[in-house]
Amino acid sequence: MARLGMVIDLKRCVGCNACTIACKQENGTPAGVHFARVINREVGTYPNVKRTFLPVLCNHCDDAPCLKACPTGATFQRPDGIVMVDDDSCIGCRACAVSCPYLNRHFIDHGMLQKGLSDDGLTPFEQVKFAGFQEGTMTKCTFCAHRVDHGLQPACVITCPTEARIFGDLDEENGILQTLIRERNSWTLLPEAKTKPCVYYLDE
Repeated sequence: MARLGMVIDLKRCVGCNACTIACKQENGTPAGVHFARVINREVGTYPNVKRTFLPVLCNHCDDAPCLKACPTGATFQRPDGIVMVDDDSCIGCRACAVSCPYLNRHFIDHGMLQKGLSDDGLTPFEQVKFAGFQEGTMTKCTFCAHRVDHGLQPACVITCPTEARIFGDLDEENGILQTLIRERNSWTLLPEAKTKPCVYYLDE
């Protein structure tokens, strides 16, 4: 069984937010809910100033604190490492959101659903996706598990115009992910949290 993960090459990311838009359309998330975000900031002092871009999403941690914090078992981890939420078991207590150091959990409230249902601008595909969300539950990035299960790449990966996102098997010793992690200056977010993230970044 593969252990799925992602490598994001920051030298290739141009901050276009195509990943954010593709993710939102693919998952039909309510207003204000973004599984894939790009944090941008200005660094340096004039005249040596530049903008940096940091794409963020659920890290699908090997030692996921959200999984440990969930009192009902609604948060679970598949054999391939993807962390999921069972809507029928979720009670919306938000313990997972409090425990996630990466702020990648989202609560679906009544207002979000009402606003979405009244939005005539949703495509038929988005309407079907939107209808899958349950009020009072938590939601998150799933690495597009519904696509992965059919042999497809996550929406954010196939949409990236610079191929900054690489998705695959972290356990494949000579695979593209492990090669990049070994040969480039790879790092993960908040290593002090000791969550063993499955999303790695490259900046050299």
